[in-house]
Amino acid sequence: MARNRLRRRLREILRRDVLRNLPAVDLVIRAKRSAYTASFGVLRAELTAVVETLT
Repeated sequence: MARNRLRRRLREILRRDVLRNLPAVDLVIRAKRSAYTASFGVLRAELTAVVETLT
């Protein structure tokens, strides 16, 4: 249940904030255990910060 919740959150962040800033690429996300308890805001901030380093 927690795994699916985290997957849904990450997909939503990617759909809304990240993918529009990237060219067509394959992106693999490997979440740490701490991601299961992180808030949506924290996940969003960390994921967008990482993607900004790619562009």
